[in-house]
Amino acid sequence: MSMTKNPAASQYRWYHELKQIFVRGIERHRSGELNPERHFSEAERAFLASIGLTAHEFFDFVDDHVRYDGDPDWETTLLVNAVRRDYFLTVQRGQWSTSLVSAADLPAKDAKIDGIPWLARIIKKAEAKLRGEMPPELMYGCGGDRNFLREHGLNAADFLRNVWSANGDEGKVLAYVRGKG
Repeated sequence: MSMTKNPAASQYRWYHELKQIFVRGIERHRSGELNPERHFSEAERAFLASIGLTAHEFFDFVDDHVRYDGDPDWETTLLVNAVRRDYFLTVQRGQWSTSLVSAADLPAKDAKIDGIPWLARIIKKAEAKLRGEMPPELMYGCGGDRNFLREHGLNAADFLRNVWSANGDEGKVLAYVRGKG
């Protein structure tokens, strides 16, 4: 295992560590380990936490990758989680949020913004992903999100960065979606 005990060194090539965890996660998943809390070693969970991810959150990417024929792929997994890492380290200064969103707090799946279904929901999920407030039962980048993004010709990481840049202004996100769609 390539997990390093030097946090500074692990941050220098953090994406290599993350890929190794992803690859091992796929192997474990295919071997039948489907419990997110047991899926990753203590060192892997510590590394994930150092970049702003929970084991469950990262397990969702591994799980969907295995169950949906490589969707999301490694590149999407990396890019989306790189945005979360950037937000965690720059905006949150490495400090975890003390709250989680609730699935009940999200807009309904059929809620619309300017006639676009799913947009209200994916914006709120993206905001929760950025802040590290996703509860275990939700995933930013789930099948519904992937369908929405595909339909509008958008990349999950680019959408996430746009939501970050919009800073709560749904009109800016709407303009982004309309401009790409």
